Amino acid sequence: MSHSEIKLLEGAIFLSDAHYSFKHTVLLDFLKALRAQEIQTPQLILMGDVFDLLFGGISTTIARNQEAIDLINTLSDNIEILYLEGNHDFNVISIFPGVEVFTLQQQPLVAQFKEQRVALAHGDFKGPALYRFYTALIRKSWVLKILNVINTIGRGFIIKRLDSRLEHKKECREIAGFEALTLERLTVEYLKDFDLFIEGHFHQDSSFNVGSCLYTNLPAFACSPSYMRLTTTGLISETFVKAEV
Repeated sequence: MSHSEIKLLEGAIFLSDAHYSFKHTVLLDFLKALRAQEIQTPQLILMGDVFDLLFGGISTTIARNQEAIDLINTLSDNIEILYLEGNHDFNVISIFPGVEVFTLQQQPLVAQFKEQRVALAHGDFKGPALYRFYTALIRKSWVLKILNVINTIGRGFIIKRLDSRLEHKKECREIAGFEALTLERLTVEYLKDFDLFIEGHFHQDSSFNVGSCLYTNLPAFACSPSYMRLTTTGLISETFVKAEV
């Protein structure tokens, strides 16, 4: 599918930064609600960092997330799913054969919703030069193969070290001066080409206008189980509430 063919559908759901892990498990309930059609959508856009650790080529990260992976693959039989890779989940194309996956290099993804030109990105595509070098290197298949061997020989010590760091990470915090920082990163000139710019990564649940463009930073599903639905009147915030058993 080429970028020019991407059409966003009325009622599409945007979900970002669920960071599914032993620490954040609510994503599994959300996916089950979709499977049971308790939540309905013609199109699910996963905006990156859906998993806290999911790296194609690192077998441990696939095995620990297998139930959620299987649910997404099952849902892709009936729902169009777009997956924008994040900095916690990448090289996932082979993991999700029925899902349209977009790498960091393909972001921002340009799409169309009715008469609007929309840009979609996880949010880490314009980092400093050193960060961009790291993100390019860590996604190389040969690098991941080496890391997988080292992790296996070391009885999972790489993933355990990452788990330890992520367990103490404060994900849900307000970034002071976020609007000004966003304009420094993206610039008014860059945003003028779009009617709507949607990204995750920063966990801010914030929207503001830049000229004729509406910039939206999605809520982090890991912080409060919220997502956004695309309608003709704009993006509508919805909160997932697990059904009582």
